[in-house]
Amino acid sequence: MREEVVLRSLLLVDADANERRQLSAVASRAGWSIVGAADEETAVGLLQGPHGREVRAALLSSWNVELGPGLIAALRKRRPNLPVIVLADGGSVALAVDAMRAGASDYLAKPIAPERLIEALTSHADRRRATGELAPLSEKIAPDLMLDQLVGAAPDFRSALAVAAKGARNRLPILIVGEAGTGKETFARAIHHASLRAKGPLVQLDCKSVAANIIDSELFGHMPGAFPGAFAERVGKMVDADGGTLLLDEVGTLPKETQARLDRVLATGEVRPVGCNGSNSVDVRLIATSSRPLPEDFHPGLAERISATTVTIPPLRDRSGDIPALVRHLLTRFAEEPGMRPLSIGNDALAVLMRYGWPGNVRQLAGVLFRAALNGESNSLTADDFPHIAIQSRFSGRRSDVAPDIGKLSTDAAMSGAPQVTLYRQDGHLRCLEEIEADIIRLAIGHYRGRMTEVARRLGIGRSTLYRKLGELGIDTAA
Repeated sequence: MREEVVLRSLLLVDADANERRQLSAVASRAGWSIVGAADEETAVGLLQGPHGREVRAALLSSWNVELGPGLIAALRKRRPNLPVIVLADGGSVALAVDAMRAGASDYLAKPIAPERLIEALTSHADRRRATGELAPLSEKIAPDLMLDQLVGAAPDFRSALAVAAKGARNRLPILIVGEAGTGKETFARAIHHASLRAKGPLVQLDCKSVAANIIDSELFGHMPGAFPGAFAERVGKMVDADGGTLLLDEVGTLPKETQARLDRVLATGEVRPVGCNGSNSVDVRLIATSSRPLPEDFHPGLAERISATTVTIPPLRDRSGDIPALVRHLLTRFAEEPGMRPLSIGNDALAVLMRYGWPGNVRQLAGVLFRAALNGESNSLTADDFPHIAIQSRFSGRRSDVAPDIGKLSTDAAMSGAPQVTLYRQDGHLRCLEEIEADIIRLAIGHYRGRMTEVARRLGIGRSTLYRKLGELGIDTAA
């Protein structure tokens, strides 16, 4: 039987023809057919035309506070359920609030990596996938956090924090592994701020968003004439990060030749720009992230070098008990932004959120909460503010959508917001004494607001013993 071909067109609205061409090139690579419009009249005419039904999403690539709401209203009048995604310069929460309240389905901040745009388009065009994640925006809302400020009490999450705290104290590379949206970049920034390099630069490069033929130039720099189009000298990210930290996102996507060059740089501390016979001495600490274990054919020397300290962040579905605390933390952050207001959340809503599998992890949770906070009319969010979460969890058929069974007592304890120490692992076995002890010490430090003499007295140990345990357990003394 012949398989039906599903046509999906993107209505791209922008007065700038160059902008339309650039975005069209990105979307076309992901299989979208592009329909361009320079203004509202043309866009509405295309929707009403013979191929209007093939349009699966609209992208407004230059948000205008005065004209944007009218454009969205005109599109929605013809197609009420058409996803409308807005692009705007910068990560302004105020602009996002305006766009979302005008009826936008999502808001993406420029500059946006190609894969982010494709992810948003696919997500909104496919109703089986999680929607409303507002990923690039939600990542810009919260300020950098210290390791002790990262929210989570689940054993595997606390173990990841302990490894990160120990790793922050030395100069060696660190590999952070976790699914998309688990907070790898947040961990990396917290490690940098907890290290002796905190006053140095933190330079970031997303390896998967840079073409293979220019990644060496991005990392190591190049000299004029090194390759066609290299008209001027370029300083690479390794030199930019001298004295600080270089964060390489999705390091597993680096080309094989680049992996070998990076391994030599880490071994020697010498960077040779493309097309240069000399080299620059650099002092850089590398933090690498990956959404999955490094591939088997990854450069063995580099793999050994960067994975000696590996921080593994568990997916949100494996730490459902942390969701209430995370939700309250995120709502507090949102309330500090222009155009937002303080909100509480009811236990009925928390129960819905705890029983969803969160394939997009903390990033998706942040986006869903931000949307609910924008659209909510009362001062407290309820289960009615998250209907799509309940529907997707029940009917999407994905195993990851339904979190593991959560006992009523543990659910009630998590929703109450009361401090808790988890005694059992997910397999039913007791956690080791060291891990439980570390959680108790962290809770005591937080409860007594870092007054270490009081912490030691309440725990019944000497102050010197407390500091010795902090070092052994990898707990930051500023926690």
